Formats: sequence, structure tokens, C-alpha cells
Amino acid sequence: MGIRKFKPVTPGTRFRAQNTYEELTPDYKVEKSLIVSLKNSGGRNNSGKMTMRYIGGGSRKLYRVIDFKRNKFGVEATVDSIQYDPNRSCFIALLAYTDGEKRYIIAPKGLDAGQTVVSGTGIAPEIGNALPLSEIPLGTTIHNIEIHPGKGGQMARSAGAAAQLLNRDGKYATVKMVSGETRQILCACYATVGQVSNQDHMNERKGKAGANRWIGRRPRTRPVAMNPVDHPMGGGEGRASGGHPRSRKGLKSKGYKTRTPKKYSNSFIIESRKKK
Repeated sequence: MGIRKFKPVTPGTRFRAQNTYEELTPDYKVEKSLIVSLKNSGGRNNSGKMTMRYIGGGSRKLYRVIDFKRNKFGVEATVDSIQYDPNRSCFIALLAYTDGEKRYIIAPKGLDAGQTVVSGTGIAPEIGNALPLSEIPLGTTIHNIEIHPGKGGQMARSAGAAAQLLNRDGKYATVKMVSGETRQILCACYATVGQVSNQDHMNERKGKAGANRWIGRRPRTRPVAMNPVDHPMGGGEGRASGGHPRSRKGLKSKGYKTRTPKKYSNSFIIESRKKK
């Protein structure tokens, strides 16, 4: 897979860099039983009042129902196809189980159509297989990690994400997250072996403002360009900097810790994420 750069024949293609999508299965078909409609709010609440700015428009999309739980234990599945998902940065894989059921999962890097995957205990820790942390070899790259057993994977799900299993001590396993944070997770929690696909997503460049409108993002007004009544950083004579960066509500936005001091997971964090 790779990134395709365009010749600057138009202003929109001058800085555009797009994925080549070589990992996708040619001429794949979306499984109609696993798609549901999405309703866009445009940033409005139930009374029609705009509560979130800079949201609206965009192409119509259908949501692909993803199996984050991988709770079909002991039943082998063949990868039918690797598909594009407009709702997430990574690719997805359509699994066809031996009992006839089909499910979508997050596609790991290196998984191809025709391969076999399975989830459960006592299976090989191969790419695409889902196992409890107690049975995954130390040093293995994992993704789609559960925080609570049976709830489904919640961590390391975006394109190119990969955590690493470092250690096990009693009923807890030590996992190094994508952010650099080291934390403890129950060994009973499931995770999928491998790195998430589409690792080149970070190198894509939209090339023009209209590409943001396609995904439902409206133009964002700079706070320093606003009036004092609209934002704490607004106002001033000429091109004033606006003071210390902060949100519209007055909360500082750079260096100000917003994490809840008494969050339940604080006791499970061994080392905080690395600061840039």
C-alpha cells in the first residue's frame, strides 16, 4: 500500500496526497444485512438550536455494524473481503463464519481475503485472532483491546494503531498503549492480534477546503478574529494575539489538565503518556 501524490494541474491537487487503497478487495460488495442508516444533526439539538458549531453538510453515509466483541468463540471464519469504511480511518474485513453468519471486524495489517480467523481460548495467536490477554505471548502487538471483560474492544482501533503486551502479574496484564501510556488491564479482557490496517492514513492530505465539507466539517472561525462578546480571545486593536489560548467557555487549552482527578482508571495507569 502507499500514498499517491497528484500533479498540480489544479489548486486542489497541488498538495493532495491520497491513499492508493491497494489492500482493498477489488469489486467487493457491502453486506446489506450489516448496514444501518445514519442521521446527521447538523449540530442542532431536539429543539433545532445549534449547540455544536462547525458541523453540517457532508456526503450521505451508511454505518457498517462492527463486531468489537468478537464473542463468536470457537467458530472459524473466512475473510470474504477487505473493505473501505467511510465512518472510520481504518479498513474493515467481512467475515463469513462456517455456520453462515457474516460480521464486520476491524481489519488488521496483513490480513487478506481467503484467510481464516477465529476467536476464543486455546487458539494460536495469529493475525486477526482474538484471545484473552492471559493467552497472548508477551511482546505481541495487539489492537481492539477491551477495558471491561465482555464489553467489546475500546482501545487501539484507529488506523495504524498498535499496543504492546509487556507483562502479566496476577490477574492484570501490563499493556503499552499507542500514546506511550503504560497501564494495567484485566487478563480476562480480549484483544486482537496484529496492528490496525491503513497505517498510511496519517500521510494523506486533503488538498482543498472542499474535501473537509465532504465529511461534514464546516469552516472554523479563528477565536482571535472574533469580538470579545463571542470569545475570550476576541477583540483588541489590530492583529492582537488574544491572550492565553483558551476555549469559548474560558478553559485554558494548552497545558491545562482536564482529566478528572478521581477517575476510576487512575489506579491502573503505571506510566502516563509521553508529552511531546
